[in-house]
Amino acid sequence: MKIGVVGAGAWGTALANLLAEKGFKVDLWAYEEEVCDDIAQRRENRLFLPGVALSANLRPSNDLKRVAAKKEILILVVPSHVFRSVVQGLAGELGDETIVVSASKGIENRTHLTMTGILKELLAERFHDSLAVVSGPSFAAEVAREVPTAVTVAAHGSRVGEKVQALFATPFFRVYTSGDLIGAETGGAVKNVMAIAAGISDGLGLGLNTRAALITRGITEIQRLGIRLGAEPKTFSGLAGIGDLILTCTGTLSRNWAVGNRLGQGMKLDEIISGTRTVAEGVRTTKSVYNLSRKLEIEMPIAEHVYRILYEDLDPRQALHTLMMRDLRHEHDGELGL
Repeated sequence: MKIGVVGAGAWGTALANLLAEKGFKVDLWAYEEEVCDDIAQRRENRLFLPGVALSANLRPSNDLKRVAAKKEILILVVPSHVFRSVVQGLAGELGDETIVVSASKGIENRTHLTMTGILKELLAERFHDSLAVVSGPSFAAEVAREVPTAVTVAAHGSRVGEKVQALFATPFFRVYTSGDLIGAETGGAVKNVMAIAAGISDGLGLGLNTRAALITRGITEIQRLGIRLGAEPKTFSGLAGIGDLILTCTGTLSRNWAVGNRLGQGMKLDEIISGTRTVAEGVRTTKSVYNLSRKLEIEMPIAEHVYRILYEDLDPRQALHTLMMRDLRHEHDGELGL
């Protein structure tokens, strides 16, 4: 099977290596020449996934078109803000039967499209039923160490979903299937916004009660948006919903939680971003979610206050006070996106 993985960050490298360890020859596109050289010469991605020995079946390259050309499975694992330009660069290389799998999590700022929305806009219609999404609670570093993990593959129809499911499944990486691409993508994107909120709470030194409240009300906001976009409500009680949210809001390996934690401790966003080469997707996604919620007239108070902290310099303690003092209401008002 010809497999290409586009994106050699931590998650892309971990997924590519998982497949390579299964015996597949995997072409991996790295944007950074240093990453490509490191993997080829040292069998390690020291920049994004240090300490993990990479399979000899993993073949790094800086040539995007070569990695994408005529693959049976092409897995896209690039930051959401470059997703469109990367897809534009490889679209002409796809074979007629290529299955395109998105493992990127985000919502585009300008269009408010998910990653499969971008794919449907850029790829010929014949590919639209051959798209899949991988989502769920899965830190790259733990997957690379073969820590038992469960994720969901969402696809239209059983042919694509079951093929991708079988491709990724291992004794430590359990894969479920779903038909709800929008739900999987909404959960995977918006949980990063909630993880920033949880990090802010922890950075302020608040307690476990506060974090539990944020997670619980966070899944309500995710569900409101997802259902309005056409998702199935049950998706948000599964791995791509509450599962991914719990992990990202409680795990210190989360880049989004780490950004929030530093904000809670008094650092400014520019200072935080300038000190790292990794991408915290929630920073950009917060802007998309806030603007989309206003466009659709959906109440998402946690997302709104994260936006105001990130982009309007709202003091985190003032944001918390405002959230706590909102009008009292029934717990389940508006849960179905109404």
